[in-house]
Amino acid sequence: MTSMKFYFSIFLRRLPYFLVVAVLVAALGVTLSVILPAKYRAEALLLVESEQIPGDLAESTVQTGTGEQLQIIQQQLMTRANLIDLANRFGLYRDRPGLDATEIVDDLRKRIVFDVEQPRGAAVTLHVSFASGDPNQVLQVVNEVVTQILRKNVELRTGRANATLAFFQQEVERLGNELDRQSAKLLAFQTENQDSLPDSLDYRRNRLSMLQERLLQLQREQAAQNDRRARLIKLYETTGRIEAPAGVELTQEQRQLQEVQAQLDQALLVYSPQNPTVKLLQARVEALKKVVAQQVAAAGNGSDADALSPYEVQLAQIDGELSYLGDQMSQVESEIEQLRASIEATPGNAARLAEMQRENAITQGQYNVAVQRLAQAQTGERIEALSKGQRITVVEQAVLPTEPYSPNRKLLAAGGVGAGMVLGGLVVVLLELMNQAIRRPADIVSKLGITPIATLPYVRTRYETWRRRGIVAAVCCAVILGVSGGLYAVHTYYLPMDLLLERIIKKAGLGPFFEQL
Repeated sequence: MTSMKFYFSIFLRRLPYFLVVAVLVAALGVTLSVILPAKYRAEALLLVESEQIPGDLAESTVQTGTGEQLQIIQQQLMTRANLIDLANRFGLYRDRPGLDATEIVDDLRKRIVFDVEQPRGAAVTLHVSFASGDPNQVLQVVNEVVTQILRKNVELRTGRANATLAFFQQEVERLGNELDRQSAKLLAFQTENQDSLPDSLDYRRNRLSMLQERLLQLQREQAAQNDRRARLIKLYETTGRIEAPAGVELTQEQRQLQEVQAQLDQALLVYSPQNPTVKLLQARVEALKKVVAQQVAAAGNGSDADALSPYEVQLAQIDGELSYLGDQMSQVESEIEQLRASIEATPGNAARLAEMQRENAITQGQYNVAVQRLAQAQTGERIEALSKGQRITVVEQAVLPTEPYSPNRKLLAAGGVGAGMVLGGLVVVLLELMNQAIRRPADIVSKLGITPIATLPYVRTRYETWRRRGIVAAVCCAVILGVSGGLYAVHTYYLPMDLLLERIIKKAGLGPFFEQL
């Protein structure tokens, strides 16, 4: 009991310090609860709807995931230029002219909140909220952000669908031009090498065999004509006569000449040229040749002086046959050489043709695929143009807030008073722990080892008591007025308290801690 009275007396003695600290902190808390601007918040609810047309019937070409799509839209809306434009259009910081662009952007990025809820197997929802001191501004900003989200979603999906369509249109055009170029090149190659392509190889080989047989036949015929010509010349030079051509009637002397010439030939086979029989036959042949020559000369004079003799006629016929056979052989040999050259060139042309056809087939396949995908891209673009694909709709529009959500003035004031009392008590305890003076008889006994007979406390006069109380009251009033006035002046003429507190928290590195709170 005595100890409690002692501690209570100490508290009363340190009461001015307690009151100063408690009043200071309480005044700070109460002043902040009064001067901090009210903040209003509006919120809109958006829903991400799935495709309106089944994917197995017609599929959109925009395959962006819901989460990725919302993240892209959020990043586009939270760009520096867009936020500054938003602040300027609605005059969000007209009462704070001292803020620079960076501070405006940072503040808006904190106050515009996107909350995506994507539960497993359920629809994706998006909560968009904004906090400000003006309820009308809050409503305007939320509605503007929602409008931008809807517009950005349409622009994103239609833009990607149009980009996909434009890409496949360009691809179809490019592959079509490439296919035309390759087809023209292939046609020109086939036209240029039409005689040495693999599809006519069998015909050319058969033709070559036939021409080779024809050449052999012509060579045999040429040899036969050469032999006939040689025999004709030899016969004429030897006998002075020739074999009558078919259909020509011989004279009696000519038939006798042939018979005697035949006998002479037979005799030469048996006897020597000096044999009398041989010489007689030779004399008869010479005589008959003269007679035949006179007959031929007489026949020539009687018809035409310029007419050819039968010998010359037959010789000219044989020479004509030989000339014709030579021309035929030249033509056949020339064609054989051409066929051999084309056959030799066929493997190379076949390889080149196969390569060109393979390239053409690959390009044709790519072209067919591109045409098919172009049709799909056109369908996808039509789906997005009619808003039949995935879309974002507004489920709940933002409404004008009537009550501020921050600050909680009662809680802030009560917290300031409570914190002031706690800090005041801590100051009193700290001062007493630092004070080593003797203040009661027990201290004399414990520290000096002397037992006092009696102790007399210090008794203040009434004047001293009122004077002390007046000083404490004046200090408390000064603290209250100074803190309140100073905070109001700072809030009004330097920087709003909410932004000042944010700067202090940011410089102190306590931002993450307060964000978690």
